[in-house]
Amino acid sequence: MTMGTQGAEHYFSSQPSTPMKRRPLSVILAGEVRNLQTAGGIFSPDGLDKGTTILLSQAPPPVAEGNLLDIGCGWGPIALSLALRSPEATVYAVDVNERSIELTTENAKALGLNNVRASTPDAVDPDLRFNTIWSNPPIRVGKSELHSILLMWLPRLAHNGTAYLVVQKNLGADSLQRWLTAELNEQFPEAGFTVVRDSTNKAFRILRVTRTKP
Repeated sequence: MTMGTQGAEHYFSSQPSTPMKRRPLSVILAGEVRNLQTAGGIFSPDGLDKGTTILLSQAPPPVAEGNLLDIGCGWGPIALSLALRSPEATVYAVDVNERSIELTTENAKALGLNNVRASTPDAVDPDLRFNTIWSNPPIRVGKSELHSILLMWLPRLAHNGTAYLVVQKNLGADSLQRWLTAELNEQFPEAGFTVVRDSTNKAFRILRVTRTKP
């Protein structure tokens, strides 16, 4: 997730200070119009931001089965897309914002998706391993916090599991790629992590992180 106009509250508040006022949201996910709900006090409450749009359109299809993960779910566009495209998989959607968790849960129910599990990060079983991770990570939260988030989840990729991260060029996509390459292989040399640029356009890059060893 990149920063939206709602400011930093999304990243730092489990309970937004503004009252929750649901409103309808019509958006295309997995090739069809979906009628969902959104609210203020979360990331990109008015629809798909550019980074998420690029990730959803350019990332390869997720695996059909196994455990999938959306880091920073907001109202749920990435998690819902994963669940729609891989109905036999279990999709974990994590966020520090309880309003985001509530909306993602409600939107999954509205679409008849029983394979979405939205929660805070600490509620996810630490022994779970993920076959696919998709994320528009919160770059503007600051390097230290961002690095902590990525080092919490990326080492939990399963063998041959892959993460796709969409990052704005001008917010440090290339430097993040270099840092991930160095840090993951220094801290987890047995995992054989590779970090490459999967695709690029004028404003964003998609980084692909793969765990090559069990």
